[in-house]
Amino acid sequence: MDSKKIAIVGAGFGGMTAALDLAKEGYDITIFEGTGGPGGLAAGFKEPEWEWSVENFYHHWFTSDAYMFRLFAELGVEDKVLVRHPTTVMYYKGKFYPFDSILSALLYPGLGFGLNKIRFGLVGVYLRLTRRWQPMEKTTVDAWMRKWAGEKVYREMWEPMVIGKFTEKFAKVVNMAWMWARFHVRSTKLVTYEGGFQAFANDFGHILQNKGVSIRYNAVVEKVSSANGKVTLKVNGRTEEFDRVLVTLSPAQMAKMTPQLPQEYLQGLLDLQSLGAVVLVVSLKHQLSKEGYYWFNLPKAAGFPFLALVEHTNFQPVEKFGGEHILYCGDYLATDHEYFSMSADELLAKFMPSFSRINPEFKPEWVNRVWLKKSYYAQPVPLVNHSKNIPEIKTPLPGVYFASMSQVYPYDRGTNFAVEIAHRASALVKESFAGESLK
Repeated sequence: MDSKKIAIVGAGFGGMTAALDLAKEGYDITIFEGTGGPGGLAAGFKEPEWEWSVENFYHHWFTSDAYMFRLFAELGVEDKVLVRHPTTVMYYKGKFYPFDSILSALLYPGLGFGLNKIRFGLVGVYLRLTRRWQPMEKTTVDAWMRKWAGEKVYREMWEPMVIGKFTEKFAKVVNMAWMWARFHVRSTKLVTYEGGFQAFANDFGHILQNKGVSIRYNAVVEKVSSANGKVTLKVNGRTEEFDRVLVTLSPAQMAKMTPQLPQEYLQGLLDLQSLGAVVLVVSLKHQLSKEGYYWFNLPKAAGFPFLALVEHTNFQPVEKFGGEHILYCGDYLATDHEYFSMSADELLAKFMPSFSRINPEFKPEWVNRVWLKKSYYAQPVPLVNHSKNIPEIKTPLPGVYFASMSQVYPYDRGTNFAVEIAHRASALVKESFAGESLK
């Protein structure tokens, strides 16, 4: 008899981690990936003259990302992991100020040098040290920060970020546990991989294949159904049968491909709120930030038309990209926002005036080329008491499991927590075979 057959839908970091866990147990694993390669939302692209790839949507890890570092060790790729300390800056009255250390926070002029700065510091220390996030999900970032950090601190520091991250529609209703998670687990030092995130995804995929995992690219799973102790997948128009399936896509995709789910679970998936992302990747002939700044937090109230400008080649060596200076102009948006229907050239024209605010010497002639990247599922929106809305990994449909970034709450989306939830999902799949033989 053949080994128990498990299908995993999605070759992102979560899907591949679950495959690694289950392959070690001797199961017969097949990953179905709808695109032409691994990586999911962390995938990238590489021009012929580049040595390294560029992520479709800007990515980095933190030195505090314990699940990723354990994965690096298990895969034996620690020697390719690179730790750096690029500079993040905040905008205040027409200038940008570093804001990624205790000293830089003390020197930041936006809060003055009195009570406001003390309150800012005390709130930061409390959120960093406390582990009790549960009470915080009962209130909003807006209410909690105004009460404990104060009106000025919130208006100057956190409100622009929350509005940028969640739009005006959701900024006042996002719960405080989300903000707690940002303070609690993030580091100032950042981490990348030799060759870029796509290089890591490629290495991960090859390691899995060497362990006997089958990865099928351009394999679109259209439907998942369950009957008589088996799960059937319709893939590119053909049906295949498995003992278990783990879906690692978005809640909306899960709902669409699994209509057999009970109405309550299905509606729970559909009720989850999220935002999409639009990112314009720009190649310049010259460095934009003379100071070498990496991450610019841009307040929309100051007239910036996007949330963040990230100068990738102030984090990665410009030589790896043929001497081209790579920028990301990124924003989280409702999927009906006009940016989703605009072309790369139209967005470039809208965004370029902001480049001049960062470097007055910028000229349109500096632009080599641009790439436009869009995702309709990029940022889950956690509302008050959100823990009750999180779908169970083990769905009510026999043999069907679901693990997505909407379930890593209270933590924010990211590959570190995709790995963590994949470990939980694979443990549940393995547990479901208890009492059955591997064969």
